Amino acid sequence: MNEALARPAVVSRISDLIGYTPLLELCRTETGSCLLLKLEMYNPTGSAKIRMARAMVDAAERDGTLRPGGRIVESTSGNTGLGLAVIAAERGYTFTAVVDNHAAADKLRGMQALGTELVYVVDDGTEELATAAREELAEDMARGQDNTIFTEQHNNPANGVGYFPVAHELHQALDGQIDVVIGAVGTGGMLCGTTRELRKLIPDFSTIGVEPKGSIAFGGPAHDYYQSGTGTPEGAEIGALVDFDLIDEGVKVGDIEAFATARALARTGLLIGGSAGGVVHEALTRLPALPPGSTMVALINDGGEKYMDTVFNDDWMNARNLIDPALEREIDEKITKLRRI
Repeated sequence: MNEALARPAVVSRISDLIGYTPLLELCRTETGSCLLLKLEMYNPTGSAKIRMARAMVDAAERDGTLRPGGRIVESTSGNTGLGLAVIAAERGYTFTAVVDNHAAADKLRGMQALGTELVYVVDDGTEELATAAREELAEDMARGQDNTIFTEQHNNPANGVGYFPVAHELHQALDGQIDVVIGAVGTGGMLCGTTRELRKLIPDFSTIGVEPKGSIAFGGPAHDYYQSGTGTPEGAEIGALVDFDLIDEGVKVGDIEAFATARALARTGLLIGGSAGGVVHEALTRLPALPPGSTMVALINDGGEKYMDTVFNDDWMNARNLIDPALEREIDEKITKLRRI
């Protein structure tokens, strides 16, 4: 590996372990096209979002809005909050996360374990996704407070910058041989930040954005969805980092398909999150139609360990009519067939 992108053998901070995540070849077609998974769960906190959490804090320190002993406030469904919790703990900041009960319980417990103050925008136990209300409260809490920042992940340019290293890691690992990048679109930071930087290195590849059915970034209709940490729900503004000029095609994947894919992949030994299941579902659908010898890279935001109470819990899935054993078997068979080639 190039020295510039190699992790030191011994590090002194948890954040020094960010990046350098592996690529896993999930499957390959008879024509030599392959699907590679960029496994971001190998970052600290098990998610890509610690990359942008660090970048947002770095930017606030550089411009002087965050100084020693300061406070960070963010609206989060979990993974961004976990990342900010680690950075805050390392650097001596107080971190307040504005949350709702749509977030996976393990993410909320994890933030608390790391010293985060949780503030619930809705505290009646409802699972409704309250993105707009969370962001409004977070902004209000930071407004006018000395040495306090609302990192505002959906509109913070540093979010996208935090993913520039992903582009360099992919370029180096694959010698520039990348034809398609596919990933989830929530804040837009990961997919659009990676694409923006990668296009400086590789001019000719396509980018596919995936959001849940019910999300509005790629049009309606809007309705509730259970995929966590992704999409733009009704009532929330599409983030400034969702750059449609960088996304060649936007598609939607339903909760049932996304979760069935995550559950099928678990039986191969790989645990990924529910929204990552949506990305892989779309990637598997597209892979056979790619030109021979193509390389598709799927950005896998997080692992499945945080979803034991939801995606991987039959009772939870059945209660919401999200489980489809026949579809899981179909995906299982598709992966198995491609892995044998």
